[in-house]
Amino acid sequence: MSESHLKKPRVIVQHANPHTKRMLESLIDAGLEACNPALAIANTLHLTRNRLQVHDFHYDLTHHSRIVCVGAGKASAPMAMALEQMLGDRLEGGMVIIPDGHDTPCHRIRMCHAAHPIPDRRGVKATKQLLALTQSLAQDDLLIVLLSGGASSLLCAPSIGLTLAAKRRTTELLLQSGATIHEINVVRKHISAIKGGQLAQSTPATILTLIMSDVLGDDLSTIGSGPTVTDPSTFQDAIDILQQYSIWRKVPEALQRHLQQGLTKSLRAPKKPTRRQSLRNRHIVLANNRQALEGVAKTAKRLGLKPFILPYPLQGEAKEIGSILGGFARDLVEFGNPVHPPACLIAGGEPTVTVNGKGRGGRAQECVLAAAGELAGLTNVFVAGFGTDGTDGPTDAAGAVVDGKTVQRAKKKGLSIEQALHEHDSYTIFQQIRGHIMTGPTGTNVNDIYLIVAIS
Repeated sequence: MSESHLKKPRVIVQHANPHTKRMLESLIDAGLEACNPALAIANTLHLTRNRLQVHDFHYDLTHHSRIVCVGAGKASAPMAMALEQMLGDRLEGGMVIIPDGHDTPCHRIRMCHAAHPIPDRRGVKATKQLLALTQSLAQDDLLIVLLSGGASSLLCAPSIGLTLAAKRRTTELLLQSGATIHEINVVRKHISAIKGGQLAQSTPATILTLIMSDVLGDDLSTIGSGPTVTDPSTFQDAIDILQQYSIWRKVPEALQRHLQQGLTKSLRAPKKPTRRQSLRNRHIVLANNRQALEGVAKTAKRLGLKPFILPYPLQGEAKEIGSILGGFARDLVEFGNPVHPPACLIAGGEPTVTVNGKGRGGRAQECVLAAAGELAGLTNVFVAGFGTDGTDGPTDAAGAVVDGKTVQRAKKKGLSIEQALHEHDSYTIFQQIRGHIMTGPTGTNVNDIYLIVAIS
């Protein structure tokens, strides 16, 4: 593996204490390295002459006329680069759709840029080109599909009869509603020309889907909205989700009609793949949130901290989760629960933010800011959270860190943490008191990581 494949994002933690800064940067580095997509490809796929081994099965590449790669997501570019290096001239080519700023140079696989998380015309055009490519393949071809976080937004060709504007409006409403990624993707699948198994249905080729999972529990039908997976959800499920979050009447009427017309189709059981279709369509999860947490735990131990990974993912409103994390921090310091300091509690998850203000922030920043009140007055303890993709909400920050003096620092600047939480304006607070975690695009995406570190 060349050095360019292993290039790490530059992690910058804004914190006054240099020891805390270095420690946190080391822990973040470890989490990101554990879910490095290029390394994940190299560790999972093994090529010996013309035999491609993937876990307990293999592909005889002499049986395939062409090998083509397509994909989408924040990690698809480094995945494509690693695949190119492994297969060499056996790989005919292909294309992956990536967000702006997530470039990785490839020679055989074309990079197509599109907007994220709100889809744009570039994404529609690229998705149609991708489908045209898969439709051109034959039964003796091998199609390798690379999926990672962000694929649902990037693979955005709408269903026949729907416009991009309708999809954009619906996506905006869902992202602001507090809906989970699973719920958002159920709706996306029913207004798409490629999601919910439709990519797999578009081609007779043998398919190998390689996945960097940004979905807790690794539900294959939810990751990237499952373009190569039979969809278990229904049009009624999509309608129910829009109604549950009180946005059914806000989505465009054309989209309402589309979902209602789909009800008659969904009354029939979804088509189950034949045995041959199942054998020609395999899915491999290369890395997920748990692997990132374990990477952090190993480094924490090396740094002299007792690591403890919370056994459940963090889900729910970011403010509420943050208050709970703050309570955990206080218990850790005052009672040595669940382990005595020096210790590092490690958690993964993806809290949600129900937007009702005009502030700027993201789920990790809001979650961490909500922990600050519980930490007030404590020493030698901090709480940090960051998105492994390097982007927390519509900001340039990956996340943030708070300690026992965060509330005091904010007050000195004339800032109210309570008001910032109410207005979902966590970014402004951390910008003023210098509490951000900055990485830039990391080339991976396996949810968020949250850390509670008590030094003594």
